[in-house]
Amino acid sequence: MGKPGQILTWLTLAVVSVALLACAPGGGTADYDVIIRGGTVYDGIGSDPLVTDIAITDDRIVSMGDLSQFSGTNEVDANGLAVAPGFINMLSWATETLIEDGRAMSDIKQGVTLEVMGEGSSMGPLNDDMKAQALERQGDIKYDIEWTTLGEYLEYLEARGVSVNVASYVGATTLRVHEVGYEDRQATEDEIERMQELVRQSMRDGAMGVGSSLIYAPGNFANTDELIALVGAAAEYDGSYISHIRSEGSRLEEGVQELIKIASITRAPSEVYHLKASGKSNWHKLSNVFDLIESARAAGLLITADMYTYPAGSTGLNATMPLWVQDGGHDAWVNRLQDPEIRARVAAEMRQPTNEWENFFVDAGPENILLIGFRNPELRPLIGKTLQEVADERGTDPAETAMDLVVEDDSRVDAVYFLMSEDNVKRKVAKPWISFGSDAGAPAAEGVFLESSRHPRTYGNFARLLGKYVRDEKLISMQEAVRRLTSLPAGNIGAFERGEIREGYYADIVVFDPERIADKATFEEPHQYATGMRHVFVNGEQVLRDGEHTGATPGRVVRGPGWDGWL
Repeated sequence: MGKPGQILTWLTLAVVSVALLACAPGGGTADYDVIIRGGTVYDGIGSDPLVTDIAITDDRIVSMGDLSQFSGTNEVDANGLAVAPGFINMLSWATETLIEDGRAMSDIKQGVTLEVMGEGSSMGPLNDDMKAQALERQGDIKYDIEWTTLGEYLEYLEARGVSVNVASYVGATTLRVHEVGYEDRQATEDEIERMQELVRQSMRDGAMGVGSSLIYAPGNFANTDELIALVGAAAEYDGSYISHIRSEGSRLEEGVQELIKIASITRAPSEVYHLKASGKSNWHKLSNVFDLIESARAAGLLITADMYTYPAGSTGLNATMPLWVQDGGHDAWVNRLQDPEIRARVAAEMRQPTNEWENFFVDAGPENILLIGFRNPELRPLIGKTLQEVADERGTDPAETAMDLVVEDDSRVDAVYFLMSEDNVKRKVAKPWISFGSDAGAPAAEGVFLESSRHPRTYGNFARLLGKYVRDEKLISMQEAVRRLTSLPAGNIGAFERGEIREGYYADIVVFDPERIADKATFEEPHQYATGMRHVFVNGEQVLRDGEHTGATPGRVVRGPGWDGWL
């Protein structure tokens, strides 16, 4: 198989050559599709910004420099504005929101042009039972499942029409459910071999690698050897590994060490999802984690991380309960929570600090658990209240209340957990090997999306970086922030010829006002768009014009290095 980068370089050099011939003396004035004039260009690799023009033809950047003698069909005046490569959302949950609304409004208005999915669970590969379960568990967003493999899902999005590019890891949890189910047991040798074959097929379909999420059942039931086997199969295709590590709290260092071990054995580039130290008693451990990762990097391992720019996380109430009660899947969990003896045991374990599982009930405390999403309309008046407030209203213990809500809603119940330190957020922002991901969908502030609340990172994660931490607090420079939103994640996932402003590269480009870029979403009122993003181009087509969505849906599947289409 030829190297994808070489193949793309040959193709793009041909495109650039044609454009240059059109501009040569005697060829007349060249009309480009787009010229972005006079912007302060941040190239994505950290160079000092340069005021210059950029020309786009079809889906590529074809010329840069003084283009005053040329014209474009579409001309953008970027004087006084910042111009950068499109931003990459390294942890996207836009899997369903893009089906409902392909415009990706919350992210487009922040300059995101590529959504990278697959944190433990991916939209394929699926079997018939998994499809039936997924249909049964759908919430406000309803859709038919018209695909089986991960590659088919990504192609389904592209054919349906999306404004952003899409990519995905294949989820280790999805693979385990496909072959093992929801039981807490070791996978057999045959099951591991079948999971490896699913990884290989997903890599040939364009997956970026393997993604895991190891604090949740049933992903947590996989041991390190199982993960090494799956990541090793991805590494055969130059794929990478990315993980919500086994603990972000009491066993944080051990969780990072497991990821480093997997990287060391498989030689796969590996990334920690949303790096954090959860729970006040664990905040000091972030320094140890920095040392572990930087020592591994110094030893030659490609270890990176991503983060979101808020001191609160978001997940379900399942993160407040021991894993044994969730053994066997959702229905088994809900049924057990209705058994008085089991409830008493669960409640006792919820109240106790532990190293055996990730106990967000203790790490956050019920007064710091904000309820944001229910399936049951009768429970939606509780949105915006803390678990402690609901318990007080009902006159019940908070642990009992959490179990009651799961049963009444027949869901994990979405919640925000205030777990982290703002000082640690700033320390992570300063690290050059950390990129950024929202850990959220890409909804619009309208329609079905208003049926539930959201973590404000959904609407503000990237704008918050550029406004609060770059402009206002000056933690890092604009060129460094842009690098970590663009070329760093592009290189980590193997997104060829994206993530830089460079001739021959795909024209994923954003134009924003560095003085106005800001997040507006709050925990109380999360459905608020960020401000300051003026223009967004995806594959050369304008998706945002003067801050308003054009309705264009030029997004494509961005495939990893193992894709068989590179042949």
